[in-house]
Amino acid sequence: MNKTILITASLLGIIGIVLGAFGAHGLKQLISIEAQQTFETGVRYQMYHAILLLFVGNTAYINLKTKRIIYVLVMIGILFFSGSIYGLATNALTSFDFKSIGFITPIGGLLLILAWSFMLIDFLKMGSKNSN
Repeated sequence: MNKTILITASLLGIIGIVLGAFGAHGLKQLISIEAQQTFETGVRYQMYHAILLLFVGNTAYINLKTKRIIYVLVMIGILFFSGSIYGLATNALTSFDFKSIGFITPIGGLLLILAWSFMLIDFLKMGSKNSN
């Protein structure tokens, strides 16, 4: 599981850098400044969670079951949150109206919050076990 998490984190980071460069340079003339900033928000959250997965895949302080839960929550959360933001920011460039699926953005955000919460719960459990 750790290898899968680390490989996924690396891929999310690579894709985040590519999308960040694309947003800063390729989209500059095509979408508004506000839409560029929105796009950058998606990239930023994708990168934050790539780093989170690097930590999760490298630590022994989170149990395997929780690692799996965090992995799934982050993957779906990034797809929903960042993915929908990428679509909404570039909505003017496509024939599909991403506003019709904009409701998944906060669902993605909630899944990301849950991923961090599961990690916190594992840390709190660890603290009570080690204090005896």
